[in-house]
Amino acid sequence: MDLGCWRRSGRTLLCFYLLFLLLRDCRAQICSAPPVANVEENQPAGTPVLSITAEAGVTFELQVNPGNFFRLEEAAVVVNTPLDYETPPTDIGITIQCTHPDQRTLALQVIIIVKNVNDVAPVFAQSQYALSTPELAPVGATVDMVEATDVEGDLLYYYMDPENEYFTIQAVNTPVIVVKKIADYDVVRSVSFKLIAVDTRTPPPTGVASFSATATVSISITDVDNRPPWFQPCAETTIGSSKICLGSGYRGRVNLTEKTEGVLPLEPGPVFAIDGDRGRNEQIIYRIMGGNEAGIFNLDENTGGITMLKAADVAGPVVLTVLALQFLNSDQFSTTTVTFDVVIRSRNPPQFDKQQYEGFISSDLGPNSLVLEDKSLDKPLRVRARDADFIDGVNPDVRYTVEDGSDFTVTDEGFVLLKTEVSPGTVSIRVQAVDTSNGESGMTTVSIQVLPAAETGLPPVLPGQYHEADMVALGASLAVLVALCLAIIGLLLVRIRKGDTAWRKLTEASLFRSTLARGSGKMKEGVQYTNSGFQNDGDTGSVTSDLPTKADLALDGAGLGVGGGARETSPAARAAAAASALQEDFLPDGASLAGSDRADSEKGVKPILTKERRNEEGYKSVWFKEDIDPNAKEEVRIIPDSGERDADEEEEEEDEEGSADGEEDVSPPGTPSALQTALDMSGGAESRGEGEDSDL
Repeated sequence: MDLGCWRRSGRTLLCFYLLFLLLRDCRAQICSAPPVANVEENQPAGTPVLSITAEAGVTFELQVNPGNFFRLEEAAVVVNTPLDYETPPTDIGITIQCTHPDQRTLALQVIIIVKNVNDVAPVFAQSQYALSTPELAPVGATVDMVEATDVEGDLLYYYMDPENEYFTIQAVNTPVIVVKKIADYDVVRSVSFKLIAVDTRTPPPTGVASFSATATVSISITDVDNRPPWFQPCAETTIGSSKICLGSGYRGRVNLTEKTEGVLPLEPGPVFAIDGDRGRNEQIIYRIMGGNEAGIFNLDENTGGITMLKAADVAGPVVLTVLALQFLNSDQFSTTTVTFDVVIRSRNPPQFDKQQYEGFISSDLGPNSLVLEDKSLDKPLRVRARDADFIDGVNPDVRYTVEDGSDFTVTDEGFVLLKTEVSPGTVSIRVQAVDTSNGESGMTTVSIQVLPAAETGLPPVLPGQYHEADMVALGASLAVLVALCLAIIGLLLVRIRKGDTAWRKLTEASLFRSTLARGSGKMKEGVQYTNSGFQNDGDTGSVTSDLPTKADLALDGAGLGVGGGARETSPAARAAAAASALQEDFLPDGASLAGSDRADSEKGVKPILTKERRNEEGYKSVWFKEDIDPNAKEEVRIIPDSGERDADEEEEEEDEEGSADGEEDVSPPGTPSALQTALDMSGGAESRGEGEDSDL
């Protein structure tokens, strides 16, 4: 046989054999199933996993079933025990034996894959986290990261509950906590919130389970050394992100030339400073930096107490500059002033007039109502403290304060006022009077009875208000005053009209009455005086022409004639007679000479006695031709002026006086003897010849 043919024949036989085997296997494929099947975890028992396709009469047997997770129900594989993806295995291989009635068998191998289902929540490593960050940390600064884990590997989403103004998370899937706003330790000390991790977006898609985890996060703000010491008390003020504390300094008082022992008291309190960074509370020390050149004061650097080393010898304020600085960091410091008023010691403190006062007030009165002295509600209660260092006892530097109780207050004048409404009863308060210049004080007690409104007897009156009766009385008083004023004005107008015509006569009567009343001396001898040019001034209304006759008659009737044989009479009697005649002539109405004086005052006429003629309006003058010797006992005569006399006639009169030989001259006819006598009586004043003007 040809070897090549044999080879070709052998290959053909092999092919036929293989085809036979294939046909035999096809005849033997009595069942079938998918090689791979999937099932979700946590499925309940009986849940179908896969179905088997087989010829009629074929039976099934589950030969390989790890963990007994599955079982056969007819031509299907179902769940026997719920599967957990998080618990291996997740890929399970089973073997199914198919048997044909003709004894053919077939083994099917299937791999069942357990699918993961979102059924596990994320977990934080801790339920609470305590974090910290320094104050004034800049925005965006990292505080820390708080992360949760998910065993299923799900992507987590983070949220803060509640949101706050100081911190936030960097991104929704990145739980890094960062600064959102600069925090001040003095404003906020800590911030707490809940951090939530969710394995799905919120809200999750429909039909998708969502699981979350929660942790509490607390962030403490730590204080940093960024502020100097603050003297207390002070007012805090914020400027931008910085805070300062402003104080007004301290003030004390010492006596001149006196050394006070111990720590000196100050207002508003002792020298004291705290660290501006209150969370750090650094140690503070004190020093005097200026104003103590005289070496009067000493400062304890640890306590801040100020004492005296010696007495102050100059009155006035002493201003010390005090420094406070941190013991460990001297770069943090601040200064203040301590002012001592050097005063002269007071000898007497203020003392109240009474040890105890009693007052009354109605219970239905409102705030700022006055406390009264009695129940009639018409006189306010006033407490007074007097200072014996003052002459009148009034010290302007005394101020009143209420030591206990908040229902009443006292004004600077000592009046007690109601501050709030009070119920009926008795309220006792202590009132202190303080001399603000030296701090000395006195104390008293005020017992105030708060009365029901029905016991006051009058409707309540608030300060500044009046009763209706008060207003009526005031109106009536004003009406009476107005009527009285109108009556007086009318009377004055009537009197002025009636007295106008006799004004000049009343003035002249007053003039002569004054002249007669003032005469006290005897007549001078040997000297005569004239009133040339003064009797005919055009004063047509004058009574000068009639006056001598009236006065002369009066003197004659009284036995006071100036001729020979006249009896001696006192000047006072002659003056009284002349004045009586003048009064009867010029005051026919029976009016007194006092009325003439008043008319003289109202008219403004100013009679004078002078040796020079004065033409000023409102004057009547008696002119003396020449001066006389005040010591001479010469007779003074008034010779009427005819207007035509010359020097020769005057010389004759002088010769006649010289030849009288001791006899008293008789005035020429027409000489006003009464006027002469009156002027003689007043010659003690007018005939001194000194040329001075004299008011009559």
